[in-house]
Amino acid sequence: MDYIWIFNGENSRFGSGAFSTLTKAEEWISKNKLTGVLTRYPVDMGVYEWAIAHDLFSVKKEEHLQSSFIGKFTSASQEHFHYENGARE
Repeated sequence: MDYIWIFNGENSRFGSGAFSTLTKAEEWISKNKLTGVLTRYPVDMGVYEWAIAHDLFSVKKEEHLQSSFIGKFTSASQEHFHYENGARE
């Protein structure tokens, strides 16, 4: 499976960078002294389906099948790193 790294700056609603490797992402974060979270996302698959496929989430309520839930689903099980002023915490 392919993955991509997405950076979300502090207090942002949307990603501000997408990178094919952790190294490239961290170089950009460091260079710009950014604060935020870098998260690894599966390519060509939603996080909801990815979490179910990896037994990290299971549907337990009717609301878990609704588009409003699936559309904002994230998983703490996704590999991610926090940065402050360009340095990994």
